[in-house]
Amino acid sequence: MTHEVVQKVEALGPRFAAAAADTERLGKLSPESVALVREAGVMRMLQPKDFGGFAAHPRDFAEAVMAVARRCGSTGWVCGVGGVHPWEMALCDREVQHEVWGENPETWIASPYMPSGVAVPTDGGYVLNGRWQFSSGTDHCDWIFLGALVGDADGKPLTPPSGLHVILPRADYTIVEDSWNVVGLAGTGSKDIVVENAFVPTYRTIDSAEVAEGEIAAERAGRTETVYRLPFWSMFPLGITSAVVGITEGVLEHHLAYQRDRTMSTGTKVKEDPYSLYAISDAAAEIAASRAQLLDGITRLYDLADAGKTIAFEQRALVRRNQIRCAWRAVTAADQIFARSGGNALRLDNPMQRFWRDAHAGLHHAIHTPGPTYHTAALTEMDIEPSPAQRVMI
Repeated sequence: MTHEVVQKVEALGPRFAAAAADTERLGKLSPESVALVREAGVMRMLQPKDFGGFAAHPRDFAEAVMAVARRCGSTGWVCGVGGVHPWEMALCDREVQHEVWGENPETWIASPYMPSGVAVPTDGGYVLNGRWQFSSGTDHCDWIFLGALVGDADGKPLTPPSGLHVILPRADYTIVEDSWNVVGLAGTGSKDIVVENAFVPTYRTIDSAEVAEGEIAAERAGRTETVYRLPFWSMFPLGITSAVVGITEGVLEHHLAYQRDRTMSTGTKVKEDPYSLYAISDAAAEIAASRAQLLDGITRLYDLADAGKTIAFEQRALVRRNQIRCAWRAVTAADQIFARSGGNALRLDNPMQRFWRDAHAGLHHAIHTPGPTYHTAALTEMDIEPSPAQRVMI
């Protein structure tokens, strides 16, 4: 059965679409977009039930993100990124969970995870400094996850490196205004974050290597729900690629509506042109295949975890390979139909061009870089052990 949140998103779909232009113009989610996300409950899908969430199957979460992104790419992207943060928060110390959600289970959490800061150990925790880019939806968040490297007394990262995800309240970091002026996904408000000499108590940190393995962090946190036993690098990319696939579904939806009654410059109606119709069906099949393979991959991993089995690195690598391919396949398909939409598709009052720009912007996220992951996946299929460097983001 379709999850209740997905049903709510579908019911609110026209309002999500109507708010999309304002979201892009503002450079962050519009008040209406934020209200709709809260009303539907998308950000609480992976949140634990004991803090007001659904602890939903990740497949349901992905479908909710796609449904939002099909109406507004930027809002879908923020849901895909921000919606995974409650999942990780469930793996953290219960004290920080109470700080974040104890009074308000609707509290949103930002990121990014790139280790762009250094955390120097001190009594009871760490002193953090750094600057991070790409904090999607950050204007609407009261807490943040940040990636950091543990440093020595001089603030230099340790060798070999040791990584943390640290958690800060809004008062401990600065959002750099006017740091997100971009051609696509403009409404995500993915601004820079600066931290200067912030004290982070130990209970507000989690070892990034433990989160990457999934079940280790879940056991430490006392979480028995299957969803929390999944690896980080299976869950975090899921939200992002779901947004991209949903955006391409938006391209297709607008293309179909536009082409229905369009007459080309040759005088031929699109509905009578076999070449245009072939392109539509070819693109629609590719986008549908991307959706199906993405959902199948995370479901396979969930089923393994649900059966109490450890998810092997080789299985993670293949799911990551396929997840990247889903994004590229879907955007390539969107290109094929956008190129056949005529010159009026380029007009700024035509939503199709916004979806097209957003789709391409989504491919620029680091998790969609194919080369390293494809390389590692091929090695695992040949039973060759990847080096530590080749395991990054898998």
